Amino acid sequence: MNSAQIRNKATSISLFSLGTVQMRAFHMSWFAFFLAFFGWFGIAPLMVIVRDDLDLTKTQIGNTIIASVAVTIVARLVIGWLSDRVGPRRAYTWLLIAGSLPVMGIGLAQNYESFLLFRLAIGVIGASFVITQYHTSVMFAPNVVGTANATTAGWGNLDGGVTQMVMPLVLAGVLMLGVGETVGWRLAMVVPGAALLLMGLAYARFTKDAPDGNFDELRERGELAPVEATKGSFGEAASDPRVWALFVIYGACFGIELTINNVAALYYHDHFGLSVGMAGLIAGLFGLMNLFARTLGGIFGDFAGVRFGLRGRVLFLGVVLLLEGIALMVFSRMDVLLLAIPAMIVFSVFVQMSEGATFSVVPFVNRRALGSVAGIVGAGGNAGAVAAGFLFRAESITTQDAFLFLGGFVVLVSSLVLVVRFAPEVEAEERGRMLEALALRRGAAPVPVTVEAGR
Repeated sequence: MNSAQIRNKATSISLFSLGTVQMRAFHMSWFAFFLAFFGWFGIAPLMVIVRDDLDLTKTQIGNTIIASVAVTIVARLVIGWLSDRVGPRRAYTWLLIAGSLPVMGIGLAQNYESFLLFRLAIGVIGASFVITQYHTSVMFAPNVVGTANATTAGWGNLDGGVTQMVMPLVLAGVLMLGVGETVGWRLAMVVPGAALLLMGLAYARFTKDAPDGNFDELRERGELAPVEATKGSFGEAASDPRVWALFVIYGACFGIELTINNVAALYYHDHFGLSVGMAGLIAGLFGLMNLFARTLGGIFGDFAGVRFGLRGRVLFLGVVLLLEGIALMVFSRMDVLLLAIPAMIVFSVFVQMSEGATFSVVPFVNRRALGSVAGIVGAGGNAGAVAAGFLFRAESITTQDAFLFLGGFVVLVSSLVLVVRFAPEVEAEERGRMLEALALRRGAAPVPVTVEAGR
């Protein structure tokens, strides 16, 4: 797909509106990602019960954590390519409906092996992030695309925290029916699975691929490059060193978030001796920072882009990533609960700001291969989570030390922003696009984006 052919992008975000196709895509995409997280990590706050029911060891739990994010690496690569070809509407619909099945089915697991397979299958849902970012990237103009991407992803990631709080309540409601915990956790997982199924049907009904219609309609009218034009776009993205630098960078922020979502409740339960409910409640605070923190990363990324161009976006990313690593190392040393909680919250803010800042850069790396770039960078988040998962499955490494090692890794990775550079002609071209968007925003008019050569 050549996203330069997409016209009428929104130059502002009317947060409380559903009256335009852009804002419907905005709200539907973040809520779809929100529910995807609900299904993806719904089992995490129940792992204390699952561990006892299936008699899982620490290594086996670590393997299931790795499985839940490992398959998403491949899924994100595929879904980015698929979005370029069929559009985000159909890609999201298929993914949500297919993903609902293993979420509802995980309750059928009777041993470690079957539980591992279900968590592996559920991990495919994590590819929803790529479609969320893709959809807002084609709907919003350069002056607000970072904010749009960050907000939809952040509000979707918010369910990483909400799930930690809600699933113990869902379980409590199921237990009130008179069943035991070993049956209760299985029935509880039907709730997120059913929500995914309904959301898939709603996405097909209420969204469009682009401001002027779906991809097949645009191609029929000659307003979008044919499917054949997407051939080679993945190879083009994969051959760009900047894409792989962002792959590692995203692994150092979103990969860390995924890891914390998987281990936080167990950490607070085991290290501080909290109940399952209280551990889940406190662990949920980590994800709740997505309510505003990732959006802040996008807002400041857009601000840096307006003031300093693409280089400004990249340098801002490097700063917040460095602060994230330092904050994680501080959190790893907290042995008093009243100190650990605020340290975790500060760390969480920088994690999510780094994620928002990353995807304020991604839409500008290669417009022709937008889906492939988003897919590769998004896969980096899961690759980072897989790598981190090996630290937490090791019997010889404490959870606190694993946090410390990860923090040092993030500090080192922050230097990779030096690899993400843009040619002067690209900087000038994007500056022109930005000025056009700002001018049209002042005139309350949509953005007619001019066609450019692919890059």
